[in-house]
Amino acid sequence: MSPLVRLLLTDTWWTYNASGGWFTHVYSWFNVVEGWIWIVFAALVLRRYLKCRRSPSELAYAAAFFTFGLSDFRESYALESWLVLFKAVNLAALLILRWNVLRRLYPEYKLF
Repeated sequence: MSPLVRLLLTDTWWTYNASGGWFTHVYSWFNVVEGWIWIVFAALVLRRYLKCRRSPSELAYAAAFFTFGLSDFRESYALESWLVLFKAVNLAALLILRWNVLRRLYPEYKLF
């Protein structure tokens, strides 16, 4: 396997170690809290979809929030190259979906 492919797909950059310093604990808990925040945004978008049912793209928007939250739960334990790539793709999808859903369906909404 080439060094670039290995770097992009298999390297582990950080793992949680219970006996690690303060940064390890703060970083891990920050990601857990952040994961729950993304899950709450997913629930809010899903609730709005169930109430208004304007477009199925809202389901994809909620799923993008949900999977981003799940990726933060994984990141609270380990940060790997494949996870960084997944998060980058997920974030791009989230931003595109946000722009599309808010522009077309809810121009009065600004947050989610």
